[in-house]
Amino acid sequence: MAVPPILWSPDAQRIERATITGYARFIEETRGLELPDYESLWEWSTADIEGFWASIWDRFGVISSRPYDRVLGSRTMPGAEWFPGARLNYAEHALRPRNRDDVAIWHASELRPLATVTRGDLADEVALIAGGLRALGVGPGDRVAAYLPNVPEAVAAFLACASIGAIWSSCSPDFGARSVIDRFAQIEPRVLLAVDGYRYGGKDFDRTGVVRELLAELPTVEHTVMLAYLDSAHSHEGIRGAVSFDELRERGAGTPLTFEQVPSDHPLWVLYSSGTTGLPKAIVHGHGGIILESLKKMFLHVDLQAGDRLFWFTTTGWMMWNFVVSGLFTDASIVLYDGNPGTPDLGVLWDLAEAAGITCFGTSAAYIGACQKAGLRPAEGRDLSALRSVGSTGSPLSPEAFAWVYEALGDDIWLFSTSGGTDVGTAFVGGVPTLPVYRGELQARSLGVRLESWSLEGESLIGEVGELVITEPMPSMPIFFWGDPDGSRYRESYFEMFPGVWRHGDWIEITDRGTAIISGRSDATINRGGVRMGTSEIYRAVLAVDEVLDALVIDVPLPGTSGFMPLFVVLRPGVELDEDLVGRIRTRIRDDCSPRHVPDVIHRIAEVPRTLSGKVLELPVKRILLGAAAATVTSPDSLANAASLEPFEKMAQAPPYAPS
Repeated sequence: MAVPPILWSPDAQRIERATITGYARFIEETRGLELPDYESLWEWSTADIEGFWASIWDRFGVISSRPYDRVLGSRTMPGAEWFPGARLNYAEHALRPRNRDDVAIWHASELRPLATVTRGDLADEVALIAGGLRALGVGPGDRVAAYLPNVPEAVAAFLACASIGAIWSSCSPDFGARSVIDRFAQIEPRVLLAVDGYRYGGKDFDRTGVVRELLAELPTVEHTVMLAYLDSAHSHEGIRGAVSFDELRERGAGTPLTFEQVPSDHPLWVLYSSGTTGLPKAIVHGHGGIILESLKKMFLHVDLQAGDRLFWFTTTGWMMWNFVVSGLFTDASIVLYDGNPGTPDLGVLWDLAEAAGITCFGTSAAYIGACQKAGLRPAEGRDLSALRSVGSTGSPLSPEAFAWVYEALGDDIWLFSTSGGTDVGTAFVGGVPTLPVYRGELQARSLGVRLESWSLEGESLIGEVGELVITEPMPSMPIFFWGDPDGSRYRESYFEMFPGVWRHGDWIEITDRGTAIISGRSDATINRGGVRMGTSEIYRAVLAVDEVLDALVIDVPLPGTSGFMPLFVVLRPGVELDEDLVGRIRTRIRDDCSPRHVPDVIHRIAEVPRTLSGKVLELPVKRILLGAAAATVTSPDSLANAASLEPFEKMAQAPPYAPS
């Protein structure tokens, strides 16, 4: 395979300025090592993982009221125990003393103009909310569920929860009631923080009805706090026992900002898998692991420095929101946006980049692809001189999209495509500020991440596509799944294929240059516009329509698109797939799941392909639609209805599922 062209290389000044350069010298000086390049640094960081993570602790000043007894109590996966004995707090790192007048957060939305929150004001807000939560009886280990948009109040509320040792969990208000209940009901929250509504695409969406639905099915909620975002005069009317955010702040008045010192493995937040099979997995991360991973990522890989402004287009329902908040660990500020990235047009986020002076512009591959397809030239008519890097995640970034970034933004932009996951709250592979950018490739494997591409036989591959695996533990791996007391679901999720080795569910190729190419998921997650949803959640919505007996949904990476999602349905005898039924199916998915997971097209089929055990053949059908022969993707002997694949082979030859 030919080596792709280099689109960007850092100059000597940029390399010298990068934090990772000084860090490598620190390691050489303190450990007597020679680390002439990134590859040698990565090799050391994954061979001596205890030494590496201890150096992150020391170099970037982890705050702890009690030091750790040892770096790694157990190396076994799952079950690795990081920094036992330590007592610390995530929020203390985000709010460590700095100049009170420095900007912590830049924020804007379809409802609010661009504004800022200083470090001092953020700390004061966190103290008020934390005091208010304590007044409601919230303490360490209690769960606080947030149904909030991407606004500063959500950041402050999260940090307040972390500061008192409570456990945070959030969903975006564009999630339908059923999807939210499926998540929050698992963790039995004591407090619900909710919003009255939001604006998206120029339209207002009242969510007070959804909040009432949530409360009807979340019996453990003792207190509801409503954020007046859409309608300040009536935000919590009709919500039983609700108080406003202002009332919560009043209850916390006069309470000093303190940080509960918790063990390293004390739960910090609960994130959720996409619900591919059954209910979404409730993934729990600990304070210590996320602190260490965030310090590594923000300082060494994103290269945040004083004066930088980190933006990533996300909602509170995606782990990239948690990622962005961790930018507060550095001397940089973070930038939030709540709204539709296409309203009034695709230039709205680039307008924000100009107005807020964004230096790191993070987004999804789908958004970059949409800008490319629209022929957008963000740098024309805008002053984007502050911009020095563009990050992309959520799905593989095409080589053409790589090229578009440099054509549209100039040749001095560091473009880093990243891949990781909610499972670890970070990226396994992605940006390195001192390495070149090859067209269509991720720059390198992240420090401290022993990532390999494996064959099905467990052989390490170079230059070939294989399963993405992690062979050594990482601090930010989940400490457990909520509601999984014996750990069986955790083991089945990552360690069933290769015992003792984390198998992530991505296809990856590691080149002989150390770069990586992600081919997509080897499981059935559907990521649309940054909102990850499992197929089982979509099926629950579709099958709630009485006329639908069965369904199959696929996310097909068709060339020239940012992803195309056809839905195939089996209908009751005598029922026609007319405009009315199509409309009701779309509405149900929009209301129960998310507007972004409304299918591009709906087709009728006779039966859904299934295995003998009843599992839907989503991935084999996806591969067939991409051109693979049915016989090469599954064994007919393992199927309950092998003939059901024939219609999909015909579609692949002349795709009727494609957009017209």
